[in-house]
Amino acid sequence: MEEGRINPELVVAHRFPETTYRYSERDAALYALGVGACGTNAVDSSELKYVYHDDGQQFIKVLPTFAALFSLSSIPNLFYVPGMKFDPRLLLHGQQYIEIYKPLPSNSCIKNKARVAGLHDKGKAAILEIEMTSFDESGEPLCMNRTTAYLRGAGGFSSPSHPYSFTNYSGSQLPAIKIPKSQPFASFEDITRPSQALLYRLSGDYNPLHSDPTVAEIAGFSRPILHGLCTLGFAVRAVIRCICNGDSDRVKSLSGRFLLHVFPGETLITEMWLEGLRVMYQVRVKERNKVVLSGHVDLNRLASQL
Repeated sequence: MEEGRINPELVVAHRFPETTYRYSERDAALYALGVGACGTNAVDSSELKYVYHDDGQQFIKVLPTFAALFSLSSIPNLFYVPGMKFDPRLLLHGQQYIEIYKPLPSNSCIKNKARVAGLHDKGKAAILEIEMTSFDESGEPLCMNRTTAYLRGAGGFSSPSHPYSFTNYSGSQLPAIKIPKSQPFASFEDITRPSQALLYRLSGDYNPLHSDPTVAEIAGFSRPILHGLCTLGFAVRAVIRCICNGDSDRVKSLSGRFLLHVFPGETLITEMWLEGLRVMYQVRVKERNKVVLSGHVDLNRLASQL
């Protein structure tokens, strides 16, 4: 291994400190608005529950993709571990996988335990997988996130004839998703607002790529782009609406593979295919006819009318 490159032994041996993430009903409602809930209809009966409850805010429902925020307070420590050598400007969020063990409470103080779940040498790049399990205030497992980061220019730290590959998942492996060529079972069109990224960033992701025109231009974009996790929130909302009859508690696990950027203000078309208790989906930007996200949502059960 050349000096200055990734040291896989150090990376895999690293032990992250436990962290906490505290959130309130206000945070959950702000997140829901950030991923488009009630965006075109302020009294939408299937989504108003994410931002308002007539018995009080402490009873609002929380979208399952809110779980992706639990690692926000830990991000500076998750990808900068001993033995990691890479240019942070070349880091790409490749995939997100979430398992939901019980419905997320409307407010809580979450305890997070993270570990390196995968490290792979792809030659010109490295892939780092971080698995984080979150526990509720009673100490029971609440959900698990597996975040995959694609580190451009960080590969080549192992022998070309025997490229390094480490995988140690505690839960299910990230399923390979192959989008069917048949007509979708359901399709849902939604509009992102020009200010969508500015609203979503208030949930804690303040990367200037999503707000600063100069930073976006340096990164090669004509203007700030939407957060990938925001697009994922739009997609899972579409699945809950169209397949789950509005019942977010039916979501067991979900994944998203980030394929292309979205500009705030663009129209998202989520196409869904149902196979048993698995929904495969892809999100297409209407204005450019480009697929920007694909993945799956596994369900506990189907809506009664399906």
